[in-house]
Amino acid sequence: MPAAEIPVGVTLAVLAAGFLHALWNALLKSASGEPMLDTALIVAGATIVCAPLVLVVPLPARAAWPFALASMLVHFAYYVTLAGAYRRGDLSFAYPLMRGVAPLLVTLAGVAVLGEHLRPNAIAGIALISGGIILIAWFASGRHTASAVGWAIANAVIIATYTLIDGAGARAAGNPWSYAFWLMFLEGIPFVGWIMWLQRGAAIPYLLRRWRRGMLGGAASVAAYAIALWAMTRAPVAVVAALREVSVVFAAILGAVFLNERFGWRRLAGAASVAAGVAALRF
Repeated sequence: MPAAEIPVGVTLAVLAAGFLHALWNALLKSASGEPMLDTALIVAGATIVCAPLVLVVPLPARAAWPFALASMLVHFAYYVTLAGAYRRGDLSFAYPLMRGVAPLLVTLAGVAVLGEHLRPNAIAGIALISGGIILIAWFASGRHTASAVGWAIANAVIIATYTLIDGAGARAAGNPWSYAFWLMFLEGIPFVGWIMWLQRGAAIPYLLRRWRRGMLGGAASVAAYAIALWAMTRAPVAVVAALREVSVVFAAILGAVFLNERFGWRRLAGAASVAAGVAALRF
């Protein structure tokens, strides 16, 4: 589907998913705890939220399960590199860098692997969104260590990988909602189990103390990704991936309003670039 033909409803839904993604990352950021345990907290919440949902949706089609299994493995690596990036750099720097690089990689791979055809306005929109997000990252008031950059770039590659896998899996599943709920239910079990083994004696008390934050963040995470996967069955994966990363602008706004972070004119310029990219995708 050409970018200019994306229904307004799909665009608005993906932007809402971006806000939900920013919300659970703001919850993670404000937790001010150990990044690996905070990541496990959100993942555990998502698993619990999906537990009743998988009982009311059909099983994904058989053709979708290889994608789901591959995605589970890739998501495990995603959570590990996510926590690694946050441990070595501030979230206000690492998060936008990860989310800004990924759409560029998805665009290249979507054309090469999925055979998607993008109009010039879509390519320009994706470039503006990614460029604006990277600008927001670079002028963030946080740690800009080489190690943080390395972990963030590794995470961006993983984001691009699971986005392509899940885009194909959601289309093969016959029902993108069932694919999303089953995926997020199953992928959380090995990761949370690994963290509980790794942090023996500390993980369970930590998770129990913060269970409300985990449930809220988990619900936002499930809704954000399920909407994104549904949108990928209605529009090119590369376009949805780029639109979804408007979450970085929402995260910067939430940080400025609730976490007393500086926004500044440079980051405002990045936000303007993202807005221009969204407009280019729509028109």
